[in-house]
Amino acid sequence: MESPSATAHRGRSPWKGLLLAVSLINFWNPPTTAQLTIESVPTKAAEGKDVLLLVHNLPGNVSGYAWYKGDRVGPNQQIATYVIDRQEITPGPVYSGREKIYPNGSLLFQNVTQKDTGYYTLQVIKTTLLTEVGTGQLHVHLELTKPNITGNNSNPVEDEDTVLLTCEPDTQDTTYLWLINSQSLQDSARLELSLDNRTLTLFPVTRNDTGPYECETQNPVSARRSDPFYLNVLYGPDAPTISPSDSYYHPGANLSLSCHAASNPPAQYSWIINGRPQQSTPELFIPNITANDSGSYTCLVHNSVTGLTGTTAKTITVFDDPTQGSSAGLSAGAIDGIVIGVLAGVALIAPLYSLYI
Repeated sequence: MESPSATAHRGRSPWKGLLLAVSLINFWNPPTTAQLTIESVPTKAAEGKDVLLLVHNLPGNVSGYAWYKGDRVGPNQQIATYVIDRQEITPGPVYSGREKIYPNGSLLFQNVTQKDTGYYTLQVIKTTLLTEVGTGQLHVHLELTKPNITGNNSNPVEDEDTVLLTCEPDTQDTTYLWLINSQSLQDSARLELSLDNRTLTLFPVTRNDTGPYECETQNPVSARRSDPFYLNVLYGPDAPTISPSDSYYHPGANLSLSCHAASNPPAQYSWIINGRPQQSTPELFIPNITANDSGSYTCLVHNSVTGLTGTTAKTITVFDDPTQGSSAGLSAGAIDGIVIGVLAGVALIAPLYSLYI
């Protein structure tokens, strides 16, 4: 005798005739007050694990059991029979070697696979040759692996490109969920999910759609989440701004201007003073300024990937008396000089644009 179940015995079973007799008198079996039931433990099983089909409300005076694959008793679907007195299992046509029958009639499945999913029927044979039949169900699910996100374009251009993100792999009987910035998806006219939730579409993409994106897969026995996925959204440059806002300066002061424009990748910067090109940096510094430094200061920005360009201009005026910050305080010659400088700057900007296009 083996514990906890008997060893399977192949060969002609002495129960062949007994089962035939049972089938002939089975209609004599009166109803019982407590119905025979079969419970799967666990209810939802992961592939590769063991599952017990646990028998409840077993009647008295039991001489043996017969287990069948399917929802009915049939000789061709018999897994095995078990004789209580001899603690002996006799394999049937569909016995796989992974089944064990216990003295209380329960059936242990070892190393279950998804092919084991289905109904199983227990036939309980009493010493009176009357029988009771109970049916249970076994659900086996795949243990999910870690998913990953793939995209059709990892470097989309803002307001131009549509991005499709797909959660891989494609697995049956699996629920797919998406998270952006660790939050569930919010309703948006620019977001669309496929029918199975595996694919998330963004149209058109914006700079706020960089992520991170995560996808989660779930089934009754497991849940897995992908690594974060980021988009490198290309945009800009936006309209540049020049700081500080001061426009009037004393002679001898230091002039320090800074130009900024939101852009990805970062924009290229260049300066034009009264039509004359200057250094290609975001900052411009002129020490000890004079009235000759008055005029138009233009910042030119360019994104070499998006191909977009932007400009902004600021007028700087140098006065002995900064309270006289108006054209009335300038001589006619000074005004003419500033106007000529501005017009010359405009004439030179157009050729500079062509360098970036």
